[in-house]
Amino acid sequence: MKKLFQNKKVVIMGLGLHGGGVGVAKFFLSQGANVLVTDLKTKTQLKESLNKICARPSQARPSLVFVLGKHREEDFREADLIIKNADVPSSSPFLKIARENNIPIKSDIQLFFELCPAEIIGITGTKGKSTVATLIAELLKEKYQTILAGNIGVSPLEFLADLNKESKVVLELSSFILEDLQKSPHVAVITNLFPDHLNRYKDFNHYVEAKKNIFKYQEKNDFLVLNKDLKMIANEANSKVIFFDGENNSATIAVAKIFNIPDKNIQKVIVNFKGVPHRQEFITDKKGVKYFNDTAATNPGAVKYALEKFKKDYPRIILIAGGENKKLNYRALSEDIEKSATYLVLLPGSASELIKRDLKKFSVYEVKSMKMAVKKASELAEKGDVVLLSPGAASFNLFKNEFDRGNQFIKAVKGL
Repeated sequence: MKKLFQNKKVVIMGLGLHGGGVGVAKFFLSQGANVLVTDLKTKTQLKESLNKICARPSQARPSLVFVLGKHREEDFREADLIIKNADVPSSSPFLKIARENNIPIKSDIQLFFELCPAEIIGITGTKGKSTVATLIAELLKEKYQTILAGNIGVSPLEFLADLNKESKVVLELSSFILEDLQKSPHVAVITNLFPDHLNRYKDFNHYVEAKKNIFKYQEKNDFLVLNKDLKMIANEANSKVIFFDGENNSATIAVAKIFNIPDKNIQKVIVNFKGVPHRQEFITDKKGVKYFNDTAATNPGAVKYALEKFKKDYPRIILIAGGENKKLNYRALSEDIEKSATYLVLLPGSASELIKRDLKKFSVYEVKSMKMAVKKASELAEKGDVVLLSPGAASFNLFKNEFDRGNQFIKAVKGL
């Protein structure tokens, strides 16, 4: 691949903990760029990510500088390109400095869309996007060279050099990522939409507008695969609209048909699919009690979905929930808990206070850690019950992120 960034000074704003920032750094290093990585997190907090970058042989690496625990104004005045992590809001004063100095600001996904020679399939939604993206990637692998990247913690820039016009790229796209896009994928999928991230968006409508970027720039030969519950936005599409009926498998099959994947291949992939970690993930059965990790349920709608699903198969659900609020409404969730759960084990946080406030006559057990939550849930559970971690809230008061929360749940369960 031609080195487009040879000797360019590239500032990566936000290395992060999930791995995407690592891929961005590796891409620009391979391009011969002079890379400066800056993050508000400290060296200790970013240790795992830093180790993945610095494992490269030093003598083969171009200039690489880290500015951690802070951002410096001068770094945003003297650069050829700023690559911002999707979590960084556009209103950042440091990005304002870059704009005032006419420095281009892009996300890694935005840059990838500009450089990618392959067709892109983009998946977004409030719930189910990781599962659908993973399933679609598995199906397309039956016929094409396919990569899966995006919001799952993998930057597609890592794979750019390996792609050609015949390749397929499946991207999980969050609303944060979509905010920056000015180009839409060939195939866009929206699984569902309900309130989330209202600590970032003024209201639900602004959140939905960010999501619409996934199809906003499509043309007549592109496809929008849309949950039939979202028909009200279909008339805004310039592309061909295909509706599906609510379930992850239905969305996946609709995309598979666009690419002429045979029915037998579709059936094989769906039957053999084991699910995505941290999304209603079965952990173990202990003394007849099943434990499920749904830590990626970070809003009330996702918990409602999980409770409805598990209630069909289990007479009693011991729910572990709670955490920090993202300016969401929890009244309906409290009603869902009263209707579907048997006991609630509540982690601390501002969202937890709202959930507890609206529960009238219900058994709530407040705990201070995940280990205590799992211990209390196991004490409450009887043979045939399910213990479900489905928090419905953010994790940053107790955990590094929602995946750390899920991993701590798994560790505590296995330690019973």
